[in-house]
Amino acid sequence: MQATLLVLLVVVPRAPFSSLRLVAGLAIIALAALLGAWSGIRLGSALTPTPLPIPGAALRTDGPYALVRHPIYAAVLLAAVGYTVALGSWWTVLVLAILTVFFVLKSRWEDRLLREVHGEEWTSWARTTGALLPRRLTPP
Repeated sequence: MQATLLVLLVVVPRAPFSSLRLVAGLAIIALAALLGAWSGIRLGSALTPTPLPIPGAALRTDGPYALVRHPIYAAVLLAAVGYTVALGSWWTVLVLAILTVFFVLKSRWEDRLLREVHGEEWTSWARTTGALLPRRLTPP
C-alpha cells in the first residue's frame, strides 16, 4: 500500500512548473532525506522494512527518536510534502492526504507492537514524544 501511494504521488497530473515552488520543494525533500538518514543510522541493526520490532532490540529514544516516535515515517511524509510543493497538483494533495492517513494508522499499529515489547519504557517515552510531529523542538 505504501509503495503504491508513493508511486501514485509521482504519476498523478502535476501543476504547472514554478521555479520558486521547485526550489522550496527540493529544500524540504533535502531536509526529509537528512531526517530519514539520521533515523536509519540511529536504528542501526534494529532497522527493518516492516514495523515489527526485532526481538531483543532496545527501544530507541534518543537522537531523532527524542523528537518523534516514528521519524522515518515523518521523513517519508515530509519528502511527499516537498514533492507536492515542488510539482504537485490538487491530485497530489489528495494522494498526500491518503498517505498521511496511512502513516498515522501504521504508526499506531507499530506503537501497539512497541508497547507490548517495551511496556512502561514505551509508555513513558510516548507521553512526551509525538508520533509523527514533535511535541517540542528540542529533546528533553
